[in-house]
Amino acid sequence: MVLAKPRGFCAGVVRAIEIVERALAAHGAPVYVRHEIVHNAHVVEALKARGAIFVDEVDEIPEGAVTVFSAHGVGRSVETAAAARGLDVIDAICPLVNRVHKEGARYASLGFDVVLIGHEGHPEVEGTRGRIDGRLHVIATVEEARAIKVSDPDHVAFVTQTTLSVSDTSDVIAALKSRFPAIVGPDTRDICYATQNRQAAVIALAREVDAILVVGAKNSSNSNRLREIGEAAGRPSWLIGDASEIDLGWLERAERVGITAGASAPERLVEEAVARLADWRPVTVETAEGPEETVQFRLPPRLAPDLRYRREAAHA
Repeated sequence: MVLAKPRGFCAGVVRAIEIVERALAAHGAPVYVRHEIVHNAHVVEALKARGAIFVDEVDEIPEGAVTVFSAHGVGRSVETAAAARGLDVIDAICPLVNRVHKEGARYASLGFDVVLIGHEGHPEVEGTRGRIDGRLHVIATVEEARAIKVSDPDHVAFVTQTTLSVSDTSDVIAALKSRFPAIVGPDTRDICYATQNRQAAVIALAREVDAILVVGAKNSSNSNRLREIGEAAGRPSWLIGDASEIDLGWLERAERVGITAGASAPERLVEEAVARLADWRPVTVETAEGPEETVQFRLPPRLAPDLRYRREAAHA
């Protein structure tokens, strides 16, 4: 059995979870959270047990309550609604998502049509949409890139959802550049370091194993991309929420099994998957070579003045 490196929690997820935990410690329960803080039911349930209450919209939150916005970011209309209710808001948006918001808003302010490469309906895409005034086009495929209509072909810009497949995004960007040679944008830099690292790790893992298990939530974009990348590399790959979802029949013919985890999946879920396979048959566990992630994101000053929280892969 081979474990991918890196895998699991990224700095943005660690920061978001820590924000909820510290808000609970500082203010006491309940602390309200709009949407899942990150896309993982195990993380959400653990925070519920400590007093977090998750809601779909801010109008479900009592006036004046301490409220956390999720790592995916929110549009300005959500902020306005929260202010109208007098909510005490702590924003847990991932700094890399925030960068996309700022880039998109800047392009729009300059009069560009902005193309957002991402999946319609995803919370990050909805949050970004709510930050960009003017002409915005949300696309996910090369075909959609070839079909969009813009006001001025010489004034087009693009930004991307942070959790997409690097290769798929590159294809869409290439199609946009073919149509609009003057288009401006960050190339693949908006796809976050953690997404790129985990995708590269799966590609490397596929060279060493016969099958791949991806630990992550079904509604996690980056986890779904990891499974797709494993399949594209020629290895049967399955996305599992936890060890209980492993069908041992999948792995009967696999001599070496690879395991990775999406950026919002706790390491303990990987450990439980390893334990289940070890109960089934003898295994030797090794970790693939890969980069050490040292990225750290500053917490809101009200929760950790002058402190920077260090990423802990085994958190929760």
